[in-house]
Amino acid sequence: MSLLEIKDLEIIYTNGKNVVQAVNGINFTLDKKETLGLVGETGAGKTTTALSILRLLPERTGKIINGSVNFDGIPLLDLNEREMQSIRGARIAMIFQDPMTSLNPVLTVGEQIEEALMLHNIDNESKEEITKRVDEILTLVGINPERKKNYPHEFSGGMKQRVVIAMSLACSPELLIADEPTTALDVTIQAQVLDMMEELKQKLDMSMIMITHDLGVVAKTCDKVAVLYAGEIIEYGTFEDFFINKAHHPYTEGLFGSIPSIEDDAERLTPIEGLMPDPTELPEGCKFHPRCPKCMEKCKTEKPKDFIKGTHSIKCHLFAEEEN
Repeated sequence: MSLLEIKDLEIIYTNGKNVVQAVNGINFTLDKKETLGLVGETGAGKTTTALSILRLLPERTGKIINGSVNFDGIPLLDLNEREMQSIRGARIAMIFQDPMTSLNPVLTVGEQIEEALMLHNIDNESKEEITKRVDEILTLVGINPERKKNYPHEFSGGMKQRVVIAMSLACSPELLIADEPTTALDVTIQAQVLDMMEELKQKLDMSMIMITHDLGVVAKTCDKVAVLYAGEIIEYGTFEDFFINKAHHPYTEGLFGSIPSIEDDAERLTPIEGLMPDPTELPEGCKFHPRCPKCMEKCKTEKPKDFIKGTHSIKCHLFAEEEN
């Protein structure tokens, strides 16, 4: 049985008369000890999908209008708030996008990790045992335990990210959701943090969802990949499907074309023309057609179906044409 299964998930945001179609019927599964990459530009629906798993969408504006989210056989959307609180942090944890704003500036980092442990203290550990656990977690992420008395402003960006990861791992969750955990870091620190997360995943036998716009990060960390565009999964498959096979959705090809290369004969980067569509007025047919260099007439009016070959799924008319 899969650890996480999402079916036909649809999410909207409302603001007065405007309705933003943030997630439009996505499906995916995540097995135990597996890493899934959610890839796409800003506004594709990646973070909204992650927040829906933890039921952290804004109360007044965000709403799940269809679909199901099952975690280890538990229908998360049917739980009340008290039941969800027992799962958040303890069984499913999330690393939020910006470590600079994820930490409380008036509490020491040790106090913030202790708070998570005390909130989910199902084994009734003593204060001394919790303090010892804080030391172990900080050591695990490469921070001297003596620094638990320091405040967030006394840490560099990379060290703050390590603290945020330590907080998320405090209760040894089964699923870790990492929302662009290296975006605010320089390239060298990015590599260190990704290596550390992979090592911790192996040590703790976790599953992970890695949210990113960078296919380089995906290549380093992920077993499966889902490419999102305008709230839809337009390509889905294994690591091999993405990095060994040559057939891809035109949008995915654009993402590959945006990856820098150090080769001497490397071509210039090829940007994806245009912008993500307005989610309040999504285009008819294929959502990517206004930006697609391979657009056909049917793309403008007909919504494409999934073309499936083995473990690889692509939502594009081009592949249906090739099959015929």
